[in-house]
Amino acid sequence: MVNHYETLGVSRDASEQEIKKAYRKLAMKLHPDRNPSPEAAEQFKEVTRAYDVLSDPQQRREYDTGGSQGGFTDLGDFLGNMFGGGFGFGGGGTPNSRKQPGNDALIQMRIELADVIFGATRDIDITTAVVCANCDGKCCAPGTTPRTCDMCQGTGHVRRQVRSILGQVVTSNPCSNCQGYGTVIDNPCGDCGGRGRVREKRTIEVQIPSGVADGTRLQMRGAGEAGLGGGTNGDLFIEFMVAPHEQFNRDGNDLLATLEIPLTAAVFGTQITLQILDGEAQITVPEGVQSGDIITVAGRGITELHGEKRGDLKLIAKVITPTNLNRKQKELLQEFANSLDKQSTRLGAHKQGFFEKMRNKFFG
Repeated sequence: MVNHYETLGVSRDASEQEIKKAYRKLAMKLHPDRNPSPEAAEQFKEVTRAYDVLSDPQQRREYDTGGSQGGFTDLGDFLGNMFGGGFGFGGGGTPNSRKQPGNDALIQMRIELADVIFGATRDIDITTAVVCANCDGKCCAPGTTPRTCDMCQGTGHVRRQVRSILGQVVTSNPCSNCQGYGTVIDNPCGDCGGRGRVREKRTIEVQIPSGVADGTRLQMRGAGEAGLGGGTNGDLFIEFMVAPHEQFNRDGNDLLATLEIPLTAAVFGTQITLQILDGEAQITVPEGVQSGDIITVAGRGITELHGEKRGDLKLIAKVITPTNLNRKQKELLQEFANSLDKQSTRLGAHKQGFFEKMRNKFFG
């Protein structure tokens, strides 16, 4: 356990004034402005910690009875509380830069399902901060430049000497005349008001990648808001919102749709041409197809994200029973039914699997 009384060189019954006097003597000797050695800096911290404990009546009582040693762990905090503002050990700091990085921006972009099959290019209008064209981000009126601050001489900080128990101590604070920049703009740009940027509507070309899903975000580096004082641009994030389609749904990279098939086509099979999202597709309906069967057209789905492979087009067959038949049609259908073997309605085995999930998805 560190003996704070020995550190300050006082007895355990030393008065408050004796403790303060001892600390002041040691602090002036060990202060980094007067003794820059690493050993002195470490001793200065120990002396300060000891004084902090013994100068506070409550902490001193706890220390004397074997309680917490207390003390400051951060010398800067202690000196800041004692003198206010920053505490300088010699350097005056560096001036702040007027250039500040711009913020990132996020916008939502509504796209169609057809856009994600192969990807697409779309333009989007946004209003955001851009570099001021009048001053080119320099914040000054054209033909003028900032001048060095008279108060801080360009350092951005003002050093002052104050009296304390340590003697003359130097403090450093941001210059109030130039707000810490080190320079003063007497003639700010009239367009941006000395900020180096203005808000403007602009058009951005967006490359929509193939295979993007609803909620996918695209990062466009440097396309966000311009920074203050000509600082670097932030990034722009595009969040894609894929609009629902009347006929097609998406399952991964596969496209799903319902194919309504007349009863005669289901019985005899047929070849049909359908207009899908990326053009025409030749569909072969097999003979005897049943409602719920899946007809797959390979390679006519969505191109995978960051790849070239395409998913499939999967059509769920839905056989349509004819209605509103005329008398002749009913007679022919009855004749056809009479030619078949007698069949009775019966229950079939319940089968679960992928196809059933597809049927439930489309038919509820």
